[in-house]
Amino acid sequence: MPRTPLTLLLLSALSLSSANALTTIKIASLAPLSGGQSAIGMQARNGIQLAVTEYKPQFRKLGFDLQFVPFDDQADPATGTAAARKIAADRQVLAVVGALNSGVTIPASAALQASHVAMVSSASTANNVTDRGLSNMNRIVPRDDAQGPAGAQFLKTRLKAKKVYILNDKTAYGEGLAREVERTLKASGVRVITNEGTEEKSDFSSIVAKIRLQKPDAIYFGGIYNQVGVFLKQLREAGVTVPVVGGDGLDSQELLQIAGKGAQNVFFTTGAAPVEALPAAKSFAAAYQKTFKQPAQGFAVFGYDAAKVTLQGVLNAARSNGNKLPSRTQVERAVRKGTFSGLLSGKTSFNSVGDRKAATLYVMKVGDGKVKLSTSIAVKPGKS
Repeated sequence: MPRTPLTLLLLSALSLSSANALTTIKIASLAPLSGGQSAIGMQARNGIQLAVTEYKPQFRKLGFDLQFVPFDDQADPATGTAAARKIAADRQVLAVVGALNSGVTIPASAALQASHVAMVSSASTANNVTDRGLSNMNRIVPRDDAQGPAGAQFLKTRLKAKKVYILNDKTAYGEGLAREVERTLKASGVRVITNEGTEEKSDFSSIVAKIRLQKPDAIYFGGIYNQVGVFLKQLREAGVTVPVVGGDGLDSQELLQIAGKGAQNVFFTTGAAPVEALPAAKSFAAAYQKTFKQPAQGFAVFGYDAAKVTLQGVLNAARSNGNKLPSRTQVERAVRKGTFSGLLSGKTSFNSVGDRKAATLYVMKVGDGKVKLSTSIAVKPGKS
């Protein structure tokens, strides 16, 4: 059949479209987007989204269509591991930002190891996240053996505690943090009444009764804001006013809402700096407010930074590959070996096991309906 001018025009358009077709590169994330920890998970996801939007033009110049695929791990190891298997099966996914919870990050990174899918966590602090020496696992926050001792020193030197009651939520995160606090306190001569694990979410009356009987100078709770907030409310209602200290799991405005009037005399350590502590975060905070109609918090800042590390690692791998699509292994190496500047939290590079070589911990004070910066501490990873 003879080709008409219209047919030739259509064929020419299709040929041009094919020649200009972009190769898809996907970046995934793992975070709790539903359930009790969704407040911090959505903050992280939104921060990642802003970084992806920022990097899209750079990828397009190299012929790539950058896509963001967020997965909801519900802060559950089994759900997160199932998501990791889906990620491994999608060859267009070259790297993952996440997970938030150490209990999810540990099995998810193991599930992705064989596929060489690089992970950059913005929040997982358990020592075992990197102690396993996986080539695909990295994080931009300090470890428990940095955060735990910092919390313990704060209890001893700033709060002058002589007797501490420790609680943990029986997760890899909470147990690991509480263990480090206990070890450091005992080594410095502070009496640890107990290190009690609890999965209780609604009725802390028996624990509060024990605390009232023991009369500690302070309480340390290795857990997450949704559980600790309920504990604080019931603790204060029972008339216990001693300081309560925790880790970065308390770093959410939701803590104030859940604890209500109980959110007094509370402190927590976090690697996710408050926006006001980072001069470079001013424009980020404005963009976040404009895009998501809510203020950015620390988990958004570090979601953004972890995403920038991940995306720059992919770009570095592509450029080293002659501006062509890099393999997952090339991305994995580029992330681990790279030096990343332009981050809100400062320049980042990783040691041999994927820990950030230098980082800052922030101690935040909760009270009078506000969360304020108390002090900051420079830390280095516990091992190389």
